[in-house]
Amino acid sequence: MRIVVITGLSGSGKSTAVRALEDEGFFCIDNLPVKLFPTFVELLENSREKIRDVALVMDIRGRDFLKGYEQIFQELGEAGHTIEIVFFDASDNVLIRRFSETRRRHPALESESVPQGIAFEREQLAGLRRMATHVIDTSELNVHQLRARIISQLGRQTGEKRLAVLVQSFGYRFGLPLESDLVIDVRFLPNPYFVPELKEFSGLDPRVRNYVVASEDYAVFMEQFKGLLLFLLPRYQKEGKSYLTVSVGCTGGRHRSVVITEELRDYFREMELEPKVIHRDIEKG
Repeated sequence: MRIVVITGLSGSGKSTAVRALEDEGFFCIDNLPVKLFPTFVELLENSREKIRDVALVMDIRGRDFLKGYEQIFQELGEAGHTIEIVFFDASDNVLIRRFSETRRRHPALESESVPQGIAFEREQLAGLRRMATHVIDTSELNVHQLRARIISQLGRQTGEKRLAVLVQSFGYRFGLPLESDLVIDVRFLPNPYFVPELKEFSGLDPRVRNYVVASEDYAVFMEQFKGLLLFLLPRYQKEGKSYLTVSVGCTGGRHRSVVITEELRDYFREMELEPKVIHRDIEKG
């Protein structure tokens, strides 16, 4: 059985993760005490439904969850189950803003301020974060982008195991995507931002794409980068890597990085991989 443990900070996107995994066919349970893990798994094993993909949400709400989880995870692994711990995180400022927008108290310390609750929760969950199989920082992601990333990295594994690829554009102005496996800086390409008739359009517009593609450096760069991917992908798969996140950055994340990301989408399709594509900062520039 594949058991995905969804954990992390309050307000970081765990509920979105559960909904996405439910749509992917996972059997999802929220806030199950860790002591009941083995019993729950045994019940599923003996059921007629032959459930193979399970997602369990566990966080600061269940204080008992913070006691004994290491041993229980180890026992489940020794019993032949696959355990993946997915830790959702975000910056303090983003979490504070999200709590302010929803007017919720922090569940860790309801009698204290939200910043105090966040600090306490970080301290309590530090061990889980170190154990995590995946750490997903949601600070710069909207709901749709987060959903795409969850499905890309955690979606059901059916049939032949293939490398799940996520390609995203971003702007260095808004910070580096922390979950990146490969980061490529395309700020050396001519910037459509400084062309008056192109400035207001994004890299999804054919005129912006044609401007970037027409650069002499573009052709050389794409040839070199595709060669690197051609070398790396089979080696990643050979060593058991199940997902790859490629982040393409320019200054604002609206023009050059978007063009290159779209070009990489086509290239991965040529390699018979179906990438998920996110343009993280396209509306910010």
